[in-house]
Amino acid sequence: MTAMAQPGSPLSVGSLTQLTLSLVAIVALILAIGWVMKRFKLAAPRGSLDSSVLEELKVGPRERIMLIRIGDAQVLVGIGANGVVPLTPLAAPIALKTIPAAPAFAERMRELMKRSGAPTGGPPAGGPA
Repeated sequence: MTAMAQPGSPLSVGSLTQLTLSLVAIVALILAIGWVMKRFKLAAPRGSLDSSVLEELKVGPRERIMLIRIGDAQVLVGIGANGVVPLTPLAAPIALKTIPAAPAFAERMRELMKRSGAPTGGPPAGGPA
């Protein structure tokens, strides 16, 4: 009687490696598709209204009040566990404080380097030698 070859175990090293590599490839593909959609803005547009969130005030762990601009009008809404509740449309728009934009990191670094008089690649002037 001849012995028949036993089929490989379904939990062999080769099959587990193949399964792991397949799962890694699928997850990488999903992440790559998400990145491409964000990068090239391929997702469906959220709406055609000219709207934006102007300010937000947190009043609890899950509750907040938001000032929303829709076209030329501003609306104050409350957002909580029960959903979005319109509080009041504003007759006159609220003038918001503008915060000056912070300079870019590279500009600030150049400014600091000029101020210290340090050559690039060396220790700052006046520092410990």
